[in-house]
Amino acid sequence: MNLILAESNELLRIGLRTIFKDVDIQIVGDVSNSDELISQLKSFDADVVLIDYTSEGFSIDVIPKALAVQPNLKFVAITPIQSGQTIIHALKSGVQSHVKKDCSLVEIIDSVKETYKGKKFFCGQILETIHKEGIDVQELSDAEFTCEPIILSSREIEVITLIAEGFTNIEISEQLFLSKHTVNTHRKNIMNKLGVKNTAGIVMYAVKEKYTTPNKFLFATEG
Repeated sequence: MNLILAESNELLRIGLRTIFKDVDIQIVGDVSNSDELISQLKSFDADVVLIDYTSEGFSIDVIPKALAVQPNLKFVAITPIQSGQTIIHALKSGVQSHVKKDCSLVEIIDSVKETYKGKKFFCGQILETIHKEGIDVQELSDAEFTCEPIILSSREIEVITLIAEGFTNIEISEQLFLSKHTVNTHRKNIMNKLGVKNTAGIVMYAVKEKYTTPNKFLFATEG
């Protein structure tokens, strides 16, 4: 297996090299920014990239760019704690597996090995994060991800905002002069687009995008 380390911090790259020193994994390169990663991928083949897409010099946008160069490349993200929605965006961009920087050495090594085999790997802390936000890992594994951005209609944004502020489907239908069936349809479409399974996930997204504020965290009793 040929592995590339993508991390802006030199000390952390040295630490990662040490982790894999006695493992049957060949580190064929390490890079400190997105441009270096793309340059190396154009020069030689790799199997897996272990990347902190949140570190300086990187962004999640480098994932689809790298896959355009080597379509069979696999990505393992290793980052500080992220929100469930950020993890969803990473997976949609092409990341297969996700671990935290303070995970055990065994988990970090296993994440690379399992990803190389074509499997998805989430450390326990990442699983806990996405479960808290109502995200179904099995559905993530089965989904056909794309790097397309989330596009919401103005009506869907209105519905998201009202859901996040605690209004029930009936109340939303009255405020927006829509039938309850139409509101239900909007809710289902919104959850599909956001990759969440419940009202809590919608609220988290609404706060993140500043459609509402944390002090309006009132959850509707109607699903």
